[in-house]
Amino acid sequence: MKIIVVGTGFVGLPHAAVLAEAGHEVYAYDIDQNKIDAYRSGDRERIEEIVNEPGLVEAIEETKDRYLFFTSDLAPIIEGTDIVFMCLPTPPKRDGSTDLSYYTNAAHRLGELLAKRQDERRVVLVNKSTVPIGTARVLQKILEEHGVKNFGVASNPEFLAQGGAIEGSRRPDRVVVGADTEEDFDRLRRVYSQFVNHVRIRYLETTPETAESIKYVANTLLLTYISFWNGIGARLGEIYPNLRMEDLKIGVTSDSRISTWGSYVSNGAGGSCFGKDIQSLIYQLNRAGRSTDLLQAVYNINEYQKTYLIDRAVYEAGFNFNNKKVALLGLAFKKRTNDMRDSSALKAVEALLARGVSEIRAYDPLAMNEAQRTWFNPEKNHLFSRITYHESPREAIEGSDAVYISTDWEEFRGLATTIEKAAPPPYLIIDGRRMLPDYRQLVAKGYAYLAVGDVYLKPEAPAEKTGANGQERVPAAAEA
Repeated sequence: MKIIVVGTGFVGLPHAAVLAEAGHEVYAYDIDQNKIDAYRSGDRERIEEIVNEPGLVEAIEETKDRYLFFTSDLAPIIEGTDIVFMCLPTPPKRDGSTDLSYYTNAAHRLGELLAKRQDERRVVLVNKSTVPIGTARVLQKILEEHGVKNFGVASNPEFLAQGGAIEGSRRPDRVVVGADTEEDFDRLRRVYSQFVNHVRIRYLETTPETAESIKYVANTLLLTYISFWNGIGARLGEIYPNLRMEDLKIGVTSDSRISTWGSYVSNGAGGSCFGKDIQSLIYQLNRAGRSTDLLQAVYNINEYQKTYLIDRAVYEAGFNFNNKKVALLGLAFKKRTNDMRDSSALKAVEALLARGVSEIRAYDPLAMNEAQRTWFNPEKNHLFSRITYHESPREAIEGSDAVYISTDWEEFRGLATTIEKAAPPPYLIIDGRRMLPDYRQLVAKGYAYLAVGDVYLKPEAPAEKTGANGQERVPAAAEA
C-alpha cells in the first residue's frame, strides 16, 4: 500500500521505518527540512541527534530509497495514497487541554491537497498521535469542509515505550483500530496483515472514540501504578528504618492480581505521554462536569516526586545548597533515549537553581545536545549559565559538593568507585533511582546517602538502616 506518515518524531519515524520493512511504499513527511535532510543522509549521528532509538538507523538503512522515502513536500506524493498516518505533536496547554494546532494545520493542508487529487480511490486518515476523544470527528469535519471525497477517518493509537519503539512496532502487544466502516477496517487490516489473527498479539477493532479512550485510560493507569508506589511504598521506606523495599515489592506483587509493572519507587515518571495525557483527561472530564479527584492526586504525586528529594536533603540531611556545586547525572526522562520532555531532571534543575546552587554539573550518555538546546540561552535566563556540561560521570562529580542521580542509566550502577575517587567526604549522594547496590560501603566511608524509598543515612551512623543488609538495589524500571 502507499502510505504517508505525517510527522517524523519519536512516533512517526519508527512507525514509518517498520511499515517500510513490511513492504509498504512509505513516505515520511515533515515540515522541518533539517530533519528530512538528516534522514535522507543515512548518517547515524545526525539521525540519532533527532530521534535516538535502538535499531532505528538500521531499519532506515535497510529500506531507504526502496520502500522508505523522506520528503518535506506533500503535493507530489498525494496521488494514489491509500493511508495517511497523523503522527504530530500534541503538547499540553497551561490549562491542561491539548494543543491541536500542529494537528489541525496538517489536517487543513491534507484537505486542500486531497480535494484536488485526480485519483479518487478511497483514502483513510488515521490518528496515530494521542488526541482528545472525538478528534477523529474533528478531522472528518475538516476534510468535509475542503470538499474531500471518498475518505475515511480512523484512530490507531500507539503504545510504544521509548527506548524500545522499533521492537515495539515490530512486535506490539496489541493493535487497536477504531473506524466506522468495514471498508476502512479492511484497509487497515492490509496495513497490519502480519498482526491480524496473530497467536500472541491482540488485534482489536472498535469505534474511533473507543480507540482514543483506550490510549488515555492505559497511560493514566500506568501512571497510577507509579504514583501508588511512590506515594505509599516510598513513604513507608522513608519512615521505617527496618523496612526492606525490595522485599516489599516482591511480597506485594507475588499476588497474580497485582501488576509487577510500575512496582518501583523513583524520582517520578517523565516523557511525552504520562503527564500530558493525564492532564488532558482531567480537562476533558472536568469540562463534562465529572470528578477528577483520583486523577489529580495521581498527577500531583508524580510531580511532587520530581523535586522532593532536594527538599529532603535540606530538611533531613541539613544540606545547604546555596553556593554549592551539584553533579546532575541523567537528563533524559529514561534510559536508552535522548528525549528530555517532562524529564524529572528539568524540575530538579529548577529546584536546584531556586535553592541557590552556584553550578549544576550535568552529564547524560545521550541527551547532552538536547540539554544544551533546552537551556540554550543564558542571556535570557542568566541562571542557565550555571549549568555546565561534562563528558563523563567522573568529570561531572569532580569538584562538586553533592551528586543527584536522576535517570536509570545502567552505567550509574557502578558509581561508587567513581565517587570515592572524584569526591572525598563530606559528600552527599542523592539517589533518585536506587542505583547504588554498594551504598552501605559508601556510608561506612563517610558519605551521606539519601535515596528514594529509604531513610536518610548519616555518615556517622551507617548501620541505622539495618533492613537492607547490603541487598542489591533494583533500579527503577524505565517508564513507558
